[in-house]
Amino acid sequence: MPDSQPQPPHRDGAAEDASSLLLCGAVLTDGRTVDVRLGQGRIEAVGTAGSLTAHAARVDLSGYLLLPAPAEPHAHSDTALTADADGPVANDVQDVQRRTTEAALLQLGHGATALRSHVRIGDVQGLGAMEAVLQARRSLRGLAELTAVAVPRLLTGAAGADGLAMLRDAVKMGASVVGGCPDLDPDPTGYVEAVLDVAAEHGCPVDLHTDGSDPARLARLAAMSGGLRPGVTVGPCGGLGKLPADVAARTAEGLAAAGVTVVCLPQGDCGGLERRGTGTAPVRTLRAAGVRVAAGSGALRDVANEVGRGDPLEAGYLLAAQHGLGAEAAYDAVSSVAREAMGLPEIRVEAGFPAELLAVRGDRLAGALSLAYSRIVVHRGRVVARTSAVREYCDSAVAVALDLPRQGRSEAGEPS
Repeated sequence: MPDSQPQPPHRDGAAEDASSLLLCGAVLTDGRTVDVRLGQGRIEAVGTAGSLTAHAARVDLSGYLLLPAPAEPHAHSDTALTADADGPVANDVQDVQRRTTEAALLQLGHGATALRSHVRIGDVQGLGAMEAVLQARRSLRGLAELTAVAVPRLLTGAAGADGLAMLRDAVKMGASVVGGCPDLDPDPTGYVEAVLDVAAEHGCPVDLHTDGSDPARLARLAAMSGGLRPGVTVGPCGGLGKLPADVAARTAEGLAAAGVTVVCLPQGDCGGLERRGTGTAPVRTLRAAGVRVAAGSGALRDVANEVGRGDPLEAGYLLAAQHGLGAEAAYDAVSSVAREAMGLPEIRVEAGFPAELLAVRGDRLAGALSLAYSRIVVHRGRVVARTSAVREYCDSAVAVALDLPRQGRSEAGEPS
């Protein structure tokens, strides 16, 4: 398991100076306005505004809220950006690598500095999609962390023998998580057993797709998974929300007892691996039972969701707007809990923690979830993405009513 405790920054003389970055005048969620100095990929110091110095670059974050960076725990890179395809989708290695890279950069622009991608193996695609995603992971190094989940279709019976061999090959290639969809196998219990066996062999975490509509099956999965370390993640569990409340509550208690994390998809279940139209997981029921609930984005402009945006803040907004979570809990689901589900170190805006940060226009977390266009993304202590949005009011009556200069104002209030 990763070390989630803050670590002292590595000191290396000139090398430290060259990598130093000072974030000036940022607002934290507790209302403080601070400077944050980064070095060697970590937060070196946090002090009151104007109190810190840096030997190199400065970034003015006046008017920005500074947050731990979100993460994307449930992406489908191999199918991303295919909704507009004219005819059959090309699935050669080069095409999948290109779309995976483009999708990761889109999500990075939203703030996700770490992504977990579920990649189909077997059937007609063989290991080609996995090879492509792993190549994209290498090309993204230094910009974002991309991990691959191997997702075979069948693992039991005669037809599943090839899938099991391919699953082991995928792990040897570099897939760091073992996954799959037991609902699609004729023997779901046997499928889960096979996945857990391979994961135990290689010391890999497990991330399984299920709609959760069969409480007995989900209970068996939880009971089988309870002793595995590193842990087990399941999602999106949309069907669990259609069960009677008492049945859903008992099932959630079993998941909590087993230490299983649920990754829900507030934008809707991803298609192709799950039954479509099953809704979303009952987040409050799961949380009330003590289940760790993270949130992902799922489909990004593919056949399951042709308008999917891959934006963690959208997932957080939907958790708050539709599932009744407070802004802090909603953001935690796409940041700290998502990172925990992915086996990543904890992030806090405190000295010693990894410098994985997101700055958004505004001064309150609720406002950031509802309307956050301008964003600055920091990965490993350096700015890797910027999005700047300008809003203009051109009608003079609107300008007078809002007491704005007639040339318009930007989102933050500066003349545009």
